[in-house]
Amino acid sequence: MTMTSTGTTAGAREHARAQAAAITDTMPVVPASSWPDLPDNVAGQDMTWAETVPGGRYTVKVLARGTRLRLRDVAGTGCANVLLWRADAPWERLNVADTVKVPWQAYLGTGHPLLSDQGRVLATIVDDDSGHHDALCGTSTLAGNTAKYGAGEVYSQTPAGRELFLLAAAKHGLHAADVAPSLSFFHGIVVESDGSLTSKGSAGLNKHVDLLLHLPCTVAIANTAHPLDPSPGFDVGPVEVLAWQAPGDLENLLTGLPGTDPEYQRAALNSEDIWGAAHFERKA
Repeated sequence: MTMTSTGTTAGAREHARAQAAAITDTMPVVPASSWPDLPDNVAGQDMTWAETVPGGRYTVKVLARGTRLRLRDVAGTGCANVLLWRADAPWERLNVADTVKVPWQAYLGTGHPLLSDQGRVLATIVDDDSGHHDALCGTSTLAGNTAKYGAGEVYSQTPAGRELFLLAAAKHGLHAADVAPSLSFFHGIVVESDGSLTSKGSAGLNKHVDLLLHLPCTVAIANTAHPLDPSPGFDVGPVEVLAWQAPGDLENLLTGLPGTDPEYQRAALNSEDIWGAAHFERKA
């Protein structure tokens, strides 16, 4: 690439335009179809989100029903804290307590529904080769990060997850009261026999988890250290975020609904009921 002087307006413009097609390791790619390493069997035109989120940063995007969202722990040190709000009714949001309670399972894995506070499935985990996740601790706070690292503000080198979520929420007209407890992917927690919580850390680099959306959602991801991260330093690595249109995956999942647990069936049918009523879709 030819080096140009940025000492003049014309030179600065030429330099800036020369960067237009560049892709770095921590940036969103627009259009997402330009992502250089597409998931297997996914066409470029089906991609709707492609981004790498560095440690200490966040991202947020509205995704349609039938979207498949893949998070990948690039270096084995990421911690993707996730919140979901229903895009067409943002007062309905991820309820972590019900996500644990209703399926009778505290540990997240393939087949686990992410439930809203209205008893509906917002998304289902449909693939997971990490198995190191957490639905119990929530994300980090300003006070916690300040005590551990010396700072927790969004502009610091050690931003807290809740502070990042507040920014993500504000971009979609939501407020502090809308930022509920979140899920964490890629940093596992174990409940010991005495009820204490112990970090089991990461499953290693290049592990991924796929979520399939049952309803349109605003998805916020804060990539920041887990509250129980035993590392004394803030050494959070990047998380890759990819999403693509996968209505056939949702159709297949719903076709297999009779073979699932009754709690999951009811929650999934609740989602189908509200979607069908809003879109005049007829169900058999």
